[in-house]
Amino acid sequence: MDEIIFSTTQKNEIIDITEEVSDIVKKSKINEGICLVYTPHATAAIILNENWDESVQEDFLQMLREIAPEGRWKHDKQDGNGASHVKASIVGPSETMIMKDGRLVLGQWQNIFFCEFDGPRQERKVFVQIIKK
Repeated sequence: MDEIIFSTTQKNEIIDITEEVSDIVKKSKINEGICLVYTPHATAAIILNENWDESVQEDFLQMLREIAPEGRWKHDKQDGNGASHVKASIVGPSETMIMKDGRLVLGQWQNIFFCEFDGPRQERKVFVQIIKK
């Protein structure tokens, strides 16, 4: 299992991690299998989405702000991040992709993104597990 560690800079942001995950896949020297990308944070998520037009990510964050607005959750009494937990639960902590010929099978405009819902954070982690066919 490999690990990607990075910082985030905004309360809500989407960070493209495709290159880092692809490097791990290449390094594995496994031709066929599956690649699991997982974040262990309760206020973050992983998605596959369009990489060409960043308005797609902006629209996604806007939709989540509308579904889970700030300041109306019971958990806010604990540490003020109830909406962050709701967003992460809706989106989910992982994605699984097929590997073929030593590469991820992604659509033409598809990339892997880390979703930050409770930033900025000094350290966020993503784990990548390659499973050989």
